[in-house]
Amino acid sequence: MLVEALSALAAAGGGAVVQAAGTDAWNGVRGGIARVLGRGEAAREQSELERLDRTRAVLEASNEDEFEGVRTAQAAAWQNRLEMLLEALPETQRRQAAAELRALIERAGAGGGSQSVHNDFSGATFEKSAVQGSGSQHNTFN
Repeated sequence: MLVEALSALAAAGGGAVVQAAGTDAWNGVRGGIARVLGRGEAAREQSELERLDRTRAVLEASNEDEFEGVRTAQAAAWQNRLEMLLEALPETQRRQAAAELRALIERAGAGGGSQSVHNDFSGATFEKSAVQGSGSQHNTFN
């Protein structure tokens, strides 16, 4: 059984996978998670890359009604994979894998800062509302 801190770390790793899918952070998180789980074995790392790509595809294919459920399930699946790895490793390797995972999560969080979207419309007619992101929105009408 994993200590609580490592279990929380695995949960954060699973969350980082689903949070990064479809963002600029994806390639870094994808490669980092595959390296952590692959533990230096090229075939295992490739298998994890393929599994990560399937996760991203599932997340992108989910519709609005099912997205949160799919996201939760995928995060839990990656948490489980990371927990299983950490449980199976000898103490020295476990500490190393945990440090790698922690650094990856920190980098993913740092790279996931704010995004800016800029749109210019001229003479446009809008009949339905649409949302293009989340967070703060500032509108200027000229």
